[in-house]
Amino acid sequence: MKIADLYIRVSTDEQADKGYSQRNQEEVLRKYCDITHITVRKVIFEDHSAKSFIRPEWIKLLAYLRQYRNKTDLILFTKWDRFSRNAPDAYQMINILKGLGIEPQAMEQPLDMSVPENKMMLAIYLTAPEIENDRRSLNVFYGMRRARKEGRWMATAPIGYVNRTMEGGRKHIVFKEPQASILKWAFNEVSEGKYSTEQIWKRAKELGLICSKNSFWLAIRNPIYCGKIVIPKYKDEDSYTVPGLHDPLISESLFYDVQDVLNGRKRKMGTKMVSMNMLPLRGFLNCSKCTRTLSGSASKGRTQYYHYYHCSSTCGYRQKAEDVNETFVSGLKEYVLNPDAAELFKRVIMDAYSNSTQYGRESRKQYIDQITVLNNRLTKARELLLNSDIDAIDYKVIKSETELKINVLEAKLSDIGTDFIKIQELEPIVDGAINTLTKIDVIYWKSEPDIQRKIIGSVYPEKFTFEELQERTATVSEPFQITYLINKELSKNKSGTTDQNLALSRWVIPIGL
Repeated sequence: MKIADLYIRVSTDEQADKGYSQRNQEEVLRKYCDITHITVRKVIFEDHSAKSFIRPEWIKLLAYLRQYRNKTDLILFTKWDRFSRNAPDAYQMINILKGLGIEPQAMEQPLDMSVPENKMMLAIYLTAPEIENDRRSLNVFYGMRRARKEGRWMATAPIGYVNRTMEGGRKHIVFKEPQASILKWAFNEVSEGKYSTEQIWKRAKELGLICSKNSFWLAIRNPIYCGKIVIPKYKDEDSYTVPGLHDPLISESLFYDVQDVLNGRKRKMGTKMVSMNMLPLRGFLNCSKCTRTLSGSASKGRTQYYHYYHCSSTCGYRQKAEDVNETFVSGLKEYVLNPDAAELFKRVIMDAYSNSTQYGRESRKQYIDQITVLNNRLTKARELLLNSDIDAIDYKVIKSETELKINVLEAKLSDIGTDFIKIQELEPIVDGAINTLTKIDVIYWKSEPDIQRKIIGSVYPEKFTFEELQERTATVSEPFQITYLINKELSKNKSGTTDQNLALSRWVIPIGL
């Protein structure tokens, strides 16, 4: 009496589509063994694809058969597609089993391997499932490609998004907070070109972003974040992008700015290192001996660490970080806006903005009024035509002339733009900016290193040496130059004397001889 192992394989989609349940296969195979007087030694249940023989249960079975020979004569299954859906792999496995003295056999498609002509039937039985698999894969591929062309994201949601299903069953992606906001911050930081990508990723992880360094790199290269879906190259069709149906996380201009930075075409500053708390000026300081950019590090003493700004060349230049930081803060205090001048500063800004935008606002109002008059004229001409007071030719002439004038006025209107902030909306913005200028030294001390570095960059647009910092000769941005002059003149006014009780600047020469 022959001994057989029953091999029962099913995949999830086959079980749903064709009813290939494991219980059904086992029942059919056991009945067959009872009728043909075959002893069942073991039943192997497999839930894995038949595209290859790298299947957990099959690997265990094959290892057992190699270890214990002559324990089994047959491996029985219902059909050959339960055995394999890959013809070359199937032939190789059949030869391996024959070498172990075991015959694979399908109950519903029995073949006598000793008859040469049956090899042709075996090829049909093995090739048909493989063709079915290939056709199914091709249909899925074309379906997914078609969906991509329609702007749908056909995969697991990228970082910052999450998969959702709409009422009709169609799937889409939406923002996932706080990942989306952190990634948006990262895009903005990369676009500035100040820090390296790795350090922005580390800072993003500290803020709560969950992704590996490689995933972060792929994310900031992925146009899906600016609302574009990539259609990969296929045959004669080149790769291109289409507008996605999802909401973009960033603008297209920001995305391309980031790509320019990553490709090395755009670097706004050379400060690539994120400093420690004791070294906020690292990357902003130049060596006064060899003009290289100073680095910074900590030296370990007996009881604590001592921080230094130092040059990486052989010139040996270095300064204590504590001394440099204190010099910077003492200099920063000179650019703190005097509270006495804050209100006057605000009035000057408001008046300057009002004067600079007055012509644009007035012109815009005039153009809108003229367009309204022309539209009314066109409406009146249409009424005259309907009442037969003018003929069609006259109406066409009036319509053509009026539309031409309207097009010209609309073009002028678009050139002016609509980005005028109302005075009521501008006032709180100015208040916030002036409040920052009056407390910039306090804000600097209480901020994290990245905010401190932004303050440093806004005050000093160019790199400077420690000696320039001490002597107050480092180049300062224009707003802080003006603030320094205001503070200086107010100080003169307080310490000086005047014979006129007037609220005038001491720069003004009195009238008279």
